[in-house]
Amino acid sequence: MTQRRMRLLTVETILDAALVCIDESGQLTMTELAKKLGTTASSVYHHLDGRAAIIEALRERVLSAVELPLMDSSSWDVQIRSWMHSFRHAMAQHPNLIPLAMEQTITAGRALVGYDRIAGLLQAAGVAPKYVIVWLSVLECYALGSALDLAAPDEAWRVGREDLPTLSNALELASRGRQRADEAFELGVDALLLGLRTRLEMHR
Repeated sequence: MTQRRMRLLTVETILDAALVCIDESGQLTMTELAKKLGTTASSVYHHLDGRAAIIEALRERVLSAVELPLMDSSSWDVQIRSWMHSFRHAMAQHPNLIPLAMEQTITAGRALVGYDRIAGLLQAAGVAPKYVIVWLSVLECYALGSALDLAAPDEAWRVGREDLPTLSNALELASRGRQRADEAFELGVDALLLGLRTRLEMHR
């Protein structure tokens, strides 16, 4: 039976099981992963070098669905907006992976290619090289936060108090669930890109 399990154990089956663990509990331990696979932690190590390698491989898998900027003749802000939409959608499929992925250095090839292209667009737009990573961080943090927002409950705030009239009234008028999250994302992207364009124009 042990030999049969070893034959069935592959990188993809390990990643499948790891993603289930993360989706279910928001955590990943080698002990729980091995249990789910019906094998031992040492068997998993034959295929992937531990927890960090598994999380990075999952980052690569999830971000493989992201549409990379084409670096064509279309405007830089249109391409960045499109990337942020795709990035948010991909990460929102597995929101529990986000905090785990943020704990470690990014080495996944697909992710780095995407960041390199966004960096290229920022520099082409006129962002000084020393500020490219700063702006890249702003865009990434916003997209990741928006991905987590998609996993929030439909009722993101519950007031139930009479001493908060402004918030209560705002909640009565506001959209809920996915619609609210989408509206917030679009508004934020508009604000970020407008802010970037304004700063670039000020320094020309």
